[in-house]
Amino acid sequence: MLNNFTEPVPSNEKERISSLAEFDIDYSNIESNFKDLAHLAATIAGTEISLVNLIDSVTQWTVSSHGLDLTQMPREESVCQYTIANEGPFEVIDLSKDDRFKERFYVKGPLDLKYYLGIPLSTAEGLNLGALCVLDTQMQSLSTEKIEMLKIIASEIVNRLKAMKTITHLKQQVVKAKEIQKKVAHDIRGPVAGIIGLTGLITQQGPNNNLDEVLECISLIQQSGKSILEVADEILYGDNVEPVKVEEFNLQLFKDKLEHLYGQQANNKNITLDIKVNERNRQIPFLKNKLLQITGNLVSHALRFTPAGGWIKIDLDLTVEATNNILKIKVQDSAEVSDIQNPGLVLTMVKQLVESLDGTFKILADPEKGNMIETLIPQHYLPHVSFDNTL
Repeated sequence: MLNNFTEPVPSNEKERISSLAEFDIDYSNIESNFKDLAHLAATIAGTEISLVNLIDSVTQWTVSSHGLDLTQMPREESVCQYTIANEGPFEVIDLSKDDRFKERFYVKGPLDLKYYLGIPLSTAEGLNLGALCVLDTQMQSLSTEKIEMLKIIASEIVNRLKAMKTITHLKQQVVKAKEIQKKVAHDIRGPVAGIIGLTGLITQQGPNNNLDEVLECISLIQQSGKSILEVADEILYGDNVEPVKVEEFNLQLFKDKLEHLYGQQANNKNITLDIKVNERNRQIPFLKNKLLQITGNLVSHALRFTPAGGWIKIDLDLTVEATNNILKIKVQDSAEVSDIQNPGLVLTMVKQLVESLDGTFKILADPEKGNMIETLIPQHYLPHVSFDNTL
């Protein structure tokens, strides 16, 4: 049952959504970074439940929890949507007596939750990325001191998000440095191999001309050239070079991640979610960089406007080219074509993210085939390694 209340939207919603996207978070894979803080929050508040929630344009993602197994819910059904529209804590003493929440599944259903207090997860720029909230089946009244301690925990959550963002950025810089290293090595190999070939030819012809001293110099040049070539080979192929650990996907992992994140939402709305990949290139690695934010927002947008009984199709492909591979992401849905013609905040933000990666973004609509959004994003070659996402 839907209520008639207008959903709260922060005044800086555009900047808030863009800031969250820049953190480039995999919502399903960071629980261990905040598990201790969720537990601590519940302990301080004396409540049964605490949640660390991040909220994008459509979905509330529970990235860590204590006392309740919850991963996501539609933003419009959450209490935390009100917290992120506040500058300070948002408290509801009895959810069952509040017309905004009394019909929600977590209040009316078996959970029977009553008390809620949320603290915004606010950046230094005043952008609320989500909320730290505590909940209980009994009505509570938290002291000012406890609320201040919860604010400290919320601040630490934001600090850890910033640390994760910095680490990801540094890893991407290492990848770029490795690419430059390999390019330099390749650039060295060509001319050095040419020098060695030339000096070898002169050496073979030299005795006929009695150029002993010249040959001795050429022999030294040849030895030096071989040494440089060995160094280049070591840079390119040497086992003694520490492998660069990168945050990567391949098409199969990308598909699995999208199914894990959005399959439940699709099922809840009775929407068929069909994800296909190019089987031939499904194991070729590429950077995760902003891909979950780009594709996730496209899928969330489609889920929001596609009616029950409809469908969403996602095609993932990787075209192998000489210098850069090209990642192709195509999202189609059976929503009303008119829905996609006004891009709004979500699609505008996705377009900006795609263009920040030197990619292209196209919106197409066909009355018979539904809506389609296609993005093409260049991808550099990567080492076939992976790393642990935890701090």
